[in-house]
Amino acid sequence: MNALLDAIKFPSDLRKLTTDQLPKLAKELRAFIIDIVATKQGHLGASLGVVELTIALHYLFDTPNDLLVWDVGHQAYGHKILTGRKDVFETYRQLHGISGFPKITESNYDAFGVGHSSTSISAALGMAIASSLKGETEKHHIAVIGDASIASGMAFEALNHAGVSNANLLIILNDNAIGIDPSVGALKEYLTKVKTDKSLAKNNIIRALNFDYSGPIDGHDLDRLLKELTRLKNKKGPKFLHVITTKGKGLDQAEKDQVKYHAPGKFDAKTGELAPKSTAVFPPKYQDVFGSTIVELARTNKNIIGITPAMLSGSSLKMMLEEFPERTFDVGIAEQHAVTLAAGMATQGMVPFCNIYSTFIQRAYDQIIHDVALQNLPVIFCLDRAGLVGEDGATHHGVFDIAYMRAIPNMIVFAPRNEVELRNILYTSQLGLNHPIAIRYPRGRGFSIDWKKPFEAIELGTGVCLQKGTNSAILSLGTIGNNVTKALEELPNIAHYDMRFAKPLDEKLLHTICANFNHIITIEDGVKKGGFGSAILEFIAKHHYKNSIKILGIQDHFVEHGTIEELQKINGIDSGFIKQVLKNINLD
Repeated sequence: MNALLDAIKFPSDLRKLTTDQLPKLAKELRAFIIDIVATKQGHLGASLGVVELTIALHYLFDTPNDLLVWDVGHQAYGHKILTGRKDVFETYRQLHGISGFPKITESNYDAFGVGHSSTSISAALGMAIASSLKGETEKHHIAVIGDASIASGMAFEALNHAGVSNANLLIILNDNAIGIDPSVGALKEYLTKVKTDKSLAKNNIIRALNFDYSGPIDGHDLDRLLKELTRLKNKKGPKFLHVITTKGKGLDQAEKDQVKYHAPGKFDAKTGELAPKSTAVFPPKYQDVFGSTIVELARTNKNIIGITPAMLSGSSLKMMLEEFPERTFDVGIAEQHAVTLAAGMATQGMVPFCNIYSTFIQRAYDQIIHDVALQNLPVIFCLDRAGLVGEDGATHHGVFDIAYMRAIPNMIVFAPRNEVELRNILYTSQLGLNHPIAIRYPRGRGFSIDWKKPFEAIELGTGVCLQKGTNSAILSLGTIGNNVTKALEELPNIAHYDMRFAKPLDEKLLHTICANFNHIITIEDGVKKGGFGSAILEFIAKHHYKNSIKILGIQDHFVEHGTIEELQKINGIDSGFIKQVLKNINLD
């Protein structure tokens, strides 16, 4: 029984408590989060680390009138529970349930929608300037940002502007020395020194940018938090509070293994022990195929470099770090820098594998165009988490990469159907390319246990026939082709081609297909507008073919959260929908 938490639906209820009751509430809120996440899964450690801070902010500030922006949003579970969503919290990240991230359409307490890092200061500053222009001089604007996110270039740009704005802006640095992996870089080292060196705290980089700086203080000490926030609340202009927290606070295992308990999957709420892993042998995760293969290639190719922006574990580039630390670079949350760093290395004969989640590399689109493609540098972009990724929702789906990469001159765009093809294109790329390449592969496991086969080079711009047929042909790109294979189990008369390359297209093969099939269906796990299907339509129009064509893919909308299977079904790219489409065409 959570005696205090049960009585709280909104922050107005929270403010009825005495300050002496808040530590007990913190304990109840932390237990509530642990109990739900233990079975529903999600981002655990970050939310446990800011329980006291969340309570203090909603207790002292008049939210939602005062505007609170959480950077990324991994830490916002407590915020959601205290702002009217406690009774539905167990639906988070589920189809038709609440989002795992702050979302402005979900609650007026979610001042800004987030999911990607380092946006909070810019957004809160924009709000603060707007409030000033409207004459809302008493309104507060708070941005909570982590030590990994504040190292991003965008965060620095916002700090630079805020320092000369005179905006009523409070920035809270949640310093726990870790993002998903441990924080890296010179700023991290600086923040570590500030914790122990009082002279640095008095004369630091934040003060130099015209902020009223205070801290560092213990982010789990509610009395200290309340006193300092009360002081800052009464000061005008840009303010900066540095708080020290422990990611995973309140669960021993989460404190000890912060990387694993960032998003631990299912675990025992009482003991913290992770659910036992099945002893069955499963196909590998695509990220592990990448990680294992790049290590294998790096042993013989001394020019191979691994680069990732704060995703060593998520990309499995940690495997390369362990064996080749001098050739592996975690640049922190700095996607733009990662891309141009790779470009610089490529000019000097290195073979850079730049591994960035599909949704995150969107942040470096200018660098891809101007620093890589325009100069035709053979950077190898490995786009992990391409396609639908599931429960993290709209901010994390990698559904735009086919469209935005094929629009760039000089860019090669490849999507492997399985682990063997991923392995072989990685091998092919390091043999030497005349252009940059984007290799997109999905989240999750592959299809084969026996995937470590001898390397075979892939001829660029070639597709393959997987099943012969008559009258109708379906053209797939990437792992979604496995849904097609399943759909065709009862339809042996329909041809299936894995085109493999969205750019360059296998035009020789396409001429053969267009000459022999009346009906052509394309399928991709990306947006239809400008995507793979569009490329096929362009080819048909250019060569004046008269084939009927149907494009399957993601419609012109943002896809929300749910399991990958649920989302594929909703978007009409699951095997059942494919089978029905093919049957209908066959009947015609």
